[in-house]
Amino acid sequence: MAETKITRDMKIEQLVELKEDAVGYLFHKNIRCIRCGEPVWDTIEEAARKKDYTEAEIDQLLDDLNRLS
Repeated sequence: MAETKITRDMKIEQLVELKEDAVGYLFHKNIRCIRCGEPVWDTIEEAARKKDYTEAEIDQLLDDLNRLS
C-alpha cells in the first residue's frame, strides 16, 4: 500500500492518526495540538500560519513530516 503524502490541507487529526510522532514534532515546532488542548481541527497550513510560518517554513515542515516514520 502506498504511503499517504502529508499535505498543507490535511487536518491535524488525520496527520496524527497516520504518524504518531507528529505530535512531538509539531510541539517542538511551536505548533500545539493534542497534548496542549488546543483545537486539532485546523489543517497543517492553518496551524502553521497561526504561528506566522512563511511559505518556505511550511514547505520545510511538510518535508519533515513526510519523512517521519
